[in-house]
Amino acid sequence: MAKGRTIQTILTVSLATMISVLLGATLYVAMEKGWVAQLQRQFFASGETPSKPEDDSESLVLPLTLQAPEERRSRLEEIATQDKASYDRNRARYLLASDWIEELEGGKALRLLEGLENEYPVLAPHILLKRARAYELTNELTKSRQTLEQLLEQHPEANAAAQALYLLGKSNPEYHDTALTRFPNHPLTHQIARDRLDKDPNQANLLLFLVRQTPTADGMSAIRDRVVKKYALQLTPEDWGAIADAYWEQGEYGPAAEAYSKTDRAPKSLYRVGRGRQLSGNNTQAKAAYQTLVQAFPEAEETGLALSRLAQLSPPQEALGYLDRIIENFRDRAPDALIRKANLHEKLRQGKLAGQARQTLLDQYSNSDEASKYRWESAKKLAEKGKYADAWKWAHPIAQDNPDSSLAPKAAFWVGKWATQLNLSRDAKAAYEYVLTNYPESYYAWRSAVRLGWDVGDFATLRQMNPPIETPQQRPVPPAGSEAFKELYQLGQDRDAEIQWDAELGNKAEPSVPEHFTEALLLLAQEEYLKGINQIWALKNAEGDGATEEWQALRQTPEYWHALFPFPYKDSILEWSQERQLNPLLVVSLMRQESRFEEEIRSPVGATGLMQVMPATGKEVAQKSGITDYKLTNPEDNIAIGTWYLDFTHRENNDNSLLAIAGYNAGPGNVATWLKRYGFNDSDRFVEQIPFGETKGYVESVFGNYWNYLRLYDPEVAQKLETRE
Repeated sequence: MAKGRTIQTILTVSLATMISVLLGATLYVAMEKGWVAQLQRQFFASGETPSKPEDDSESLVLPLTLQAPEERRSRLEEIATQDKASYDRNRARYLLASDWIEELEGGKALRLLEGLENEYPVLAPHILLKRARAYELTNELTKSRQTLEQLLEQHPEANAAAQALYLLGKSNPEYHDTALTRFPNHPLTHQIARDRLDKDPNQANLLLFLVRQTPTADGMSAIRDRVVKKYALQLTPEDWGAIADAYWEQGEYGPAAEAYSKTDRAPKSLYRVGRGRQLSGNNTQAKAAYQTLVQAFPEAEETGLALSRLAQLSPPQEALGYLDRIIENFRDRAPDALIRKANLHEKLRQGKLAGQARQTLLDQYSNSDEASKYRWESAKKLAEKGKYADAWKWAHPIAQDNPDSSLAPKAAFWVGKWATQLNLSRDAKAAYEYVLTNYPESYYAWRSAVRLGWDVGDFATLRQMNPPIETPQQRPVPPAGSEAFKELYQLGQDRDAEIQWDAELGNKAEPSVPEHFTEALLLLAQEEYLKGINQIWALKNAEGDGATEEWQALRQTPEYWHALFPFPYKDSILEWSQERQLNPLLVVSLMRQESRFEEEIRSPVGATGLMQVMPATGKEVAQKSGITDYKLTNPEDNIAIGTWYLDFTHRENNDNSLLAIAGYNAGPGNVATWLKRYGFNDSDRFVEQIPFGETKGYVESVFGNYWNYLRLYDPEVAQKLETRE
């Protein structure tokens, strides 16, 4: 993950002042020998080493990791000086020592770290790194070097050894040579390669090393271009594959296509040659590449997609032939091909053939997303004409035949609404219960809860609600990574955890779902909320053996949902929500939708910060509310101004949150126009009638967020949902 960040921001130890004469010229051969470490452990073992508890929910230390160092210091000192050995005592000593090192208090850190590696073996290599840094801070440079050498001797395979090699190599380059050989995945090894290239940029071996090991890091685009331009004749098909994959990941599709054309012939590379050329506007060459793939690998998965692209690039009659081949040979792509075939027949004024294609879709692929979309569009048109019974018949099979469809909760909810119109109250209740049970995270679960009479706030009432809010008291245990990484992450040692994680994951081509989620947890810990949330959201599209099952299992955990709906800036949100008399969960829900909690994000039209305030609006609000010397990129200022404006849109709409949220996005004038055009007899129908697709999706997303924050952070609602399961 750190591939895209400057390594200086994550260094845990710096021995810039170390003098070369203090280093021996010969590397410790004991790195290759495990017996030294074994003897050390046997010699220092005294008494029983506290083992990690199976359940960390009773830990005294882990909740303290969420506090600032000065806030937690006295409590950590109490735990660290307990007479009885315990895992919490070890954690407290390590965390407190780390805090002192951050404040450049090496002597205080050394006292806490003394002998800790023997009592806390999971972090033994990192304890030695901390000790080396503490010795440096006390100007004991010989002891600092000796501690790093001790780390190499006792833990030669630990990723922390690469950090020791990096630091020692500042005065003896042989250590850096060893790091390049032994730890090619480690981010500090990558820094060694970059440092050497800065001195001599014409080292093909190091350029290729970075191309293979850090394909998406900052500055790699220029390095790839240099390798392709200067060393093309030296590259193997495997090298071209690594270069092509990196270009592809970075969205440089033209260069990617050319690189893939030089790899070994395979379905993936042939498809990407065609797709890269298509995305670059070269449709003639794209068709030729797709046709080569179809001829060479007629049964490959990529061939079905190539046929779909060929249909897209061809005139109607030719396209129909490609679509028929898909329908015949690629069942998973047949539903989309049938819809496209029906649309082409409509374009050719062949209504009967179009109807036959759609009927085949319903008869043979009733559980497909395409069938669900067709059913929903048909049901919606019937409902608009007041034909609720017919609409019910078209929508009802969606949840039954395709329960995983994104349309399933919506269809089931509207089945309930239409049942109400038909005076079928029992059927309506059953539909709402079905949505709550099977899709508890959806916007329509909230709408169903409202229809069932739950006290969760409706559009007209939720502004004034002030639900109790309970947030997690400690970090979760990541589902992937070593025990050392998990311990560092839980202790809030994010820089060390990131280095450890990057070294462990390396340049893995296809990380698993748990690995992707773990990386997202790290991103969230570093306040990169946009990347973290988007990475979690993308897990639903994960491919590979067992990926869907892993994602579904992850979704059953509270850690998944808390990560997808985090609650940063909680104190400021609560303070300003109280000041403006707003429901704080509505505020955080809007903020999540507007910015994904990115403080300095700007939209193309200039909306800025957490609540995406336009500069003109910010100026006007600041004048009216008496705010001076503000910055929209400052979280406190942005929340103060954003909540003022949200209060304003509520007041303009009689405190109806649906209209207020729609107005926040589209402006009060547009909302007034829609009210005149559509009326407001049914709020759910009003949402469906919003003519701006962006605003309609925005409204559903904000209130979907609201429901998820409510079910996750309001213990009463969470308990009520639990009792239903």
